[in-house]
Amino acid sequence: MPGPADNRGMALMITDECINCDVCEPECPNDAIYMGVAIYEIDPRKCTECVGHFDEPQCVQVCPVACIPTNPEHVESRETLWQKFERLTAAKAAQAEQAQQGPQSAAAKPG
Repeated sequence: MPGPADNRGMALMITDECINCDVCEPECPNDAIYMGVAIYEIDPRKCTECVGHFDEPQCVQVCPVACIPTNPEHVESRETLWQKFERLTAAKAAQAEQAQQGPQSAAAKPG
Protein backbone atom coordinates (compact mmCIF):
# COMPACT_ATOMS: atom_id res chain seq x y z
CA MET A 1 0.00 0.00 0.00
CA PRO A 2 1.44 3.39 -0.96
CA GLY A 3 2.33 5.69 1.87
CA PRO A 4 3.58 9.24 2.30
CA ALA A 5 7.15 8.18 1.57
CA ASP A 6 6.10 7.20 -1.96
CA ASN A 7 5.65 10.89 -2.75
CA ARG A 8 2.81 10.19 -5.15
CA GLY A 9 1.36 12.89 -7.32
CA MET A 10 -1.46 12.98 -9.79
CA ALA A 11 -2.50 15.11 -12.67
CA LEU A 12 -5.17 17.52 -11.60
CA MET A 13 -8.73 17.83 -12.86
CA ILE A 14 -11.42 20.50 -12.84
CA THR A 15 -14.82 19.50 -11.49
CA ASP A 16 -18.23 20.70 -12.61
CA GLU A 17 -18.22 23.24 -9.77
CA CYS A 18 -16.05 25.38 -12.07
CA ILE A 19 -17.55 28.84 -12.56
CA ASN A 20 -15.46 29.66 -15.65
CA CYS A 21 -13.84 32.62 -13.94
CA ASP A 22 -10.78 32.38 -16.22
CA VAL A 23 -8.14 32.72 -13.49
CA CYS A 24 -6.62 29.24 -13.72
CA GLU A 25 -5.81 29.05 -17.43
CA PRO A 26 -3.14 31.79 -17.58
CA GLU A 27 -1.50 30.48 -14.39
CA CYS A 28 -0.61 27.09 -15.92
CA PRO A 29 3.05 27.09 -17.00
CA ASN A 30 2.48 24.00 -19.18
CA ASP A 31 -0.61 25.22 -21.06
CA ALA A 32 -2.47 22.17 -19.73
CA ILE A 33 -5.67 24.10 -18.97
CA TYR A 34 -8.10 24.82 -21.77
CA MET A 35 -11.77 25.68 -22.22
CA GLY A 36 -13.79 22.52 -22.71
CA VAL A 37 -17.38 22.24 -23.88
CA ALA A 38 -18.90 23.64 -20.66
CA ILE A 39 -16.03 24.25 -18.21
CA TYR A 40 -12.27 24.46 -18.16
CA GLU A 41 -10.44 21.14 -18.41
CA ILE A 42 -6.90 19.94 -17.71
CA ASP A 43 -4.94 17.83 -20.18
CA PRO A 44 -3.30 15.14 -17.99
CA ARG A 45 -0.55 14.69 -20.61
CA LYS A 46 0.61 18.25 -19.89
CA CYS A 47 -0.21 18.61 -16.18
CA THR A 48 2.83 18.28 -13.91
CA GLU A 49 1.15 19.82 -10.85
CA CYS A 50 3.64 22.63 -11.53
CA VAL A 51 6.58 20.35 -10.69
CA GLY A 52 9.66 22.03 -12.14
CA HIS A 53 8.03 25.46 -12.02
CA PHE A 54 6.53 26.01 -8.56
CA ASP A 55 6.21 24.27 -5.19
CA GLU A 56 2.41 24.18 -5.42
CA PRO A 57 0.00 23.85 -8.35
CA GLN A 58 -0.77 27.43 -9.32
CA CYS A 59 -4.28 26.71 -10.59
CA VAL A 60 -5.23 25.30 -7.19
CA GLN A 61 -3.78 28.38 -5.50
CA VAL A 62 -5.87 30.84 -7.52
CA CYS A 63 -9.15 28.92 -7.87
CA PRO A 64 -11.85 30.80 -5.93
CA VAL A 65 -14.20 27.80 -5.66
CA ALA A 66 -11.70 25.01 -4.90
CA CYS A 67 -12.78 22.84 -7.83
CA ILE A 68 -9.36 21.47 -8.81
CA PRO A 69 -8.66 18.18 -7.00
CA THR A 70 -6.19 15.50 -8.01
CA ASN A 71 -7.36 13.12 -10.71
CA PRO A 72 -7.38 9.54 -9.36
CA GLU A 73 -7.31 8.22 -12.94
CA HIS A 74 -3.85 9.70 -13.49
CA VAL A 75 -1.64 8.68 -10.56
CA GLU A 76 1.98 9.62 -11.17
CA SER A 77 5.09 9.65 -9.01
CA ARG A 78 6.94 12.91 -8.42
CA GLU A 79 9.72 11.49 -10.60
CA THR A 80 7.25 10.87 -13.44
CA LEU A 81 5.91 14.41 -13.08
CA TRP A 82 9.50 15.71 -13.23
CA GLN A 83 10.19 13.66 -16.38
CA LYS A 84 7.01 15.04 -17.95
CA PHE A 85 8.18 18.58 -17.06
CA GLU A 86 11.55 17.92 -18.74
CA ARG A 87 9.87 16.49 -21.86
CA LEU A 88 7.45 19.42 -22.13
CA THR A 89 10.23 21.97 -21.56
CA ALA A 90 12.43 20.37 -24.24
CA ALA A 91 9.53 20.34 -26.72
CA LYS A 92 8.73 24.00 -26.00
CA ALA A 93 12.40 24.96 -26.47
CA ALA A 94 12.55 23.05 -29.77
CA GLN A 95 9.41 24.83 -31.00
CA ALA A 96 10.86 28.22 -30.04
CA GLU A 97 14.13 27.43 -31.82
CA GLN A 98 12.26 26.28 -34.91
CA ALA A 99 10.17 29.46 -34.89
CA GLN A 100 13.32 31.58 -34.67
CA GLN A 101 14.95 29.74 -37.56
CA GLY A 102 11.81 29.89 -39.71
CA PRO A 103 12.20 33.47 -41.01
CA GLN A 104 15.96 33.04 -41.47
CA SER A 105 15.46 29.85 -43.47
CA ALA A 106 12.83 31.52 -45.67
CA ALA A 107 15.11 34.51 -46.29
CA ALA A 108 17.97 32.22 -47.36
CA LYS A 109 15.85 30.47 -49.99
CA PRO A 110 15.79 31.97 -53.48
CA GLY A 111 12.46 33.58 -54.27
